[in-house]
Amino acid sequence: MTESLGSVAPIGLKVSDVFSVMRGRSYRDPKAPPGKSGTVRILRLPDLGRSGGVGPPNDRTEWVPAGREAELLQPGDILVTRTFAPGLGRGVVVREADLPAVANEYLLYLRPKSEVPELYVQLILTYLRSGVLDRIATRTANMSRVSLPTLADVRLPERDDTLTEALEEIVVAGEELRRWSEEAGAVVGGIFGFDGSTRPRARGRVIEAGQLLRLRADAASQLDDFGYTVRTRFPYPIALRWREVEARVSSEDLRRAYTAVLAAAEILLAYCALLTAALAREASIELSNVAALRNKLIGRGGGGPGIGEWTVILQEISGERKRRGLPDEHPLHDLGQLLNDDDAEEARKRLAKRRNNESHERRVDDVDLPTALAGALEDLKLLLRRAMFLADMPLIEVTSVDWNSFRNEAALGFRRLMGDHPVVPTETMKHGSSAVERHSLYLVGRDRSLHLLRPFLVGKVCSECRTWSTFHVDKVEGKIVMKTLEHGHLQREADEVSLQEAGLL
Repeated sequence: MTESLGSVAPIGLKVSDVFSVMRGRSYRDPKAPPGKSGTVRILRLPDLGRSGGVGPPNDRTEWVPAGREAELLQPGDILVTRTFAPGLGRGVVVREADLPAVANEYLLYLRPKSEVPELYVQLILTYLRSGVLDRIATRTANMSRVSLPTLADVRLPERDDTLTEALEEIVVAGEELRRWSEEAGAVVGGIFGFDGSTRPRARGRVIEAGQLLRLRADAASQLDDFGYTVRTRFPYPIALRWREVEARVSSEDLRRAYTAVLAAAEILLAYCALLTAALAREASIELSNVAALRNKLIGRGGGGPGIGEWTVILQEISGERKRRGLPDEHPLHDLGQLLNDDDAEEARKRLAKRRNNESHERRVDDVDLPTALAGALEDLKLLLRRAMFLADMPLIEVTSVDWNSFRNEAALGFRRLMGDHPVVPTETMKHGSSAVERHSLYLVGRDRSLHLLRPFLVGKVCSECRTWSTFHVDKVEGKIVMKTLEHGHLQREADEVSLQEAGLL
């Protein structure tokens, strides 16, 4: 295989299509002393770490004089256990810092025949560590053995960068939790290992360490609370509305709580519909219901768009035909699934009916209010759970763009508008294009792509409450009227040209 793999690996490649498969050898020669010039490290099964890397040298590490160049491992080689106890088959990638080194007779190594993308290497490593080595090994009573021809014939998984990143995040999280567990064990195990003179200081350190570990555990446990996740991980307009719902419900102000629940449901649908409209325009997908939204905006009667207008946009994108040809990770696929089942659609209908009744003075009687509130809250939670994908697609405001012509990349300053407060620190990231607008809102896809939301959603300080807010066009009354998702405040200021170009005017 002489050509490069390119950006996407074909389906069904064998290990031997991508890698040369080689076997380590036995080093029975007299060993060299550690650290001597011209020596190389012998890598063994215990040196293959569980997290996918080579462990550092230790007092059992052996060294030999540098031998033939062909035997030396190279950066990017993947080490695989050849002979191992059942359940202990591993695979790791060799890094520059691990060299110079050779593999012993209990290891095989895979050397790329051409450049293999880093993320694909990580996916292959995850696959090898998933138990595939145990499945292809021949077993004796206490030992498993993988032959070179058998490994060469293994089919590799299809490349999937998003899946790889998700798996790596899980691995990193698991390693962090393991480290916390070991730290807790060390604190508990060492509590009585002090003499009388040092015990008071040691006692203080134990109490302090226990407090930190407890705070970590408390913070982690809150992520199992669905309300906490919405309040801290959802886009700002939705998170803020949810915070009001929780506050009203906890105060037992039933009427205001009921109103807050219905408003939060409408804002959830509005936000998702506005994302859909912006993304569809970017992807050159024509949505007839965006044209219907325009008619609502410029029509007489003074009423802006509501649940009905937002719903039909989401229903239109739910059809697979509209999304045909889009990449698998495009956000429109997730938005298309929001209302695409009976439970979600029935919950949406009930909430819309309640919202319309409230708007037309058909309010719930005080006697029935507790039951109505409980039902509306459950329907809202159902829709929020359907919209959990929003937690993985940050809403950001780009604050600066610094293009580097030599590297062909931009350094972006941005504010991550996730959670129930708009005052957040500025972060930075790299981006492969300079075609990014300062002070505009973007949706970050799962694949780290940026999707411009202007003019469907714009961010600026509200002239009424002086708080940074997200605005959408609400109606035209001589002048264009913009409305905030967070508070419903109105502002007569808009980019008319952009709205016309987007088909909203």
